[in-house]
Amino acid sequence: MTHPTASAAPHVSVVVPLYNEEESIAGLQTQLTAALTGLGRPFEIIVVDDGSRDDSFALLRRWQLQDPAHVRVVRFRRNFGQTAAFAAGFERARGEIIVTLDADLQNDPADIGLLLDKIAAGYDVVSGWRVQRQDAALSRRLPSVIANALISRVTGVTLHDYGCSLKAYRREVLQNVRLYGELHRFIPAIASWMGTAVAEIPVSHRPRQFGRSKYNLSRTFRVILDLITVRFLLGYATRPLHVFGGIGLTLGAVGTLIGMYLTYLKLILGQSIGSRPLLLLAVLLVVLGVQMLSIGLLGEMTMRTYYEAQNKPIYAIREILENQEATQEP
Repeated sequence: MTHPTASAAPHVSVVVPLYNEEESIAGLQTQLTAALTGLGRPFEIIVVDDGSRDDSFALLRRWQLQDPAHVRVVRFRRNFGQTAAFAAGFERARGEIIVTLDADLQNDPADIGLLLDKIAAGYDVVSGWRVQRQDAALSRRLPSVIANALISRVTGVTLHDYGCSLKAYRREVLQNVRLYGELHRFIPAIASWMGTAVAEIPVSHRPRQFGRSKYNLSRTFRVILDLITVRFLLGYATRPLHVFGGIGLTLGAVGTLIGMYLTYLKLILGQSIGSRPLLLLAVLLVVLGVQMLSIGLLGEMTMRTYYEAQNKPIYAIREILENQEATQEP
């Protein structure tokens, strides 16, 4: 199949992670290709096979052979998870705009145009919002509502649907994002550190036609742990002593106050304090305080080594306006 945009450099890169979706691939190929062709922009499709055990890769190979100008397939040796699949796709994407999409056909490829229009309006990240979500209420939708509210509260980036894979990013946003764990859902929050403009628009959500969801309640606990990581990265990545030192000083201060109280009981009132559990608590708090301060100092040393050894900036610049003649080298 030949398209008018086949020879042009891609403007839009669509990254699709996939795991055991052999029934969905034919529909994905038809709908996604039609939606992107209708946009009239050069595009590419990067499908990442996350270690599928069914016939997904054989079908993806056929798709790539039918449309080699637009389709690239990355095959993992085993199942590494959705975050790793997104990371592999991002590293190989060449488009100015990078769109992510699930392979199970619950996301509607026709909505990609809506995301691109919002990007063109001046936003850096556009996230889909599954207003009419077609998933089980108790096992999927209720935990999602709670998780989205918690993530929005902790990160300060308010979105109704962090879990929606249908998102669009400017290329420069993803160039400064490193993914691991389950952090792909937190990209809008991580990108906010760079001062990006984030928007959210309603998108379609369709019932799952084939197979069953790869998500379960156990992922909720992993999301919570990753949320703690994101909160630390957003607030204290460049100043770990502030968080660990603050905890250490608080624990040490409480332990010291308890120790002073026990000293008063022993020296002034003549009471025995050797058998009091409060004495052990005071010692424990002081020791923990010293340990937290030590962890904070080690974190500071690690952070400085990380940034200084690799010459990494601790800021992100959108653009610079200056007199070009004045900055030219002699």
